[in-house]
Amino acid sequence: MTKPIFVLNGPNLNRLGMREPEVYGRTTLAEIEAMCRDAAGDRPIRFHQSNIEGEIVNWVHEAIDEGAGILINPAGLSFISIPVLDALKMFPGPIVELHISNIHRREEIYHRSLVSKVATGVIAGLGAEGYPLAIRWLMHQVDQ
Repeated sequence: MTKPIFVLNGPNLNRLGMREPEVYGRTTLAEIEAMCRDAAGDRPIRFHQSNIEGEIVNWVHEAIDEGAGILINPAGLSFISIPVLDALKMFPGPIVELHISNIHRREEIYHRSLVSKVATGVIAGLGAEGYPLAIRWLMHQVDQ
């Protein structure tokens, strides 16, 4: 049985398409989910979003037990969440951290992601199109 790729989305990403479209674009999270599933083909995807830190930690724990790779857009938790960082440290497979906007071109508070310290790779600033790129890369890594 093929292990799934977990796609985890943090706080406020449920508001994509409406939230600051000049920064995050007009693509909705449902459209991003469809893009991820298309990119994955037959590989199962577990796609989640939560505004609650503990739920994201629980999904990382599920991925530790059942997942092949993690694509995580931790959103605002990137810069403050030791629990998410600690959970990701336990994951044995590849992790891609993704940000829709280029966090390095934004206010300084967004420049230091804790998640980057454990991510295998980081995608920032490619908009919603970064998601299928990350899915394809993860599939290549886990299928070797």
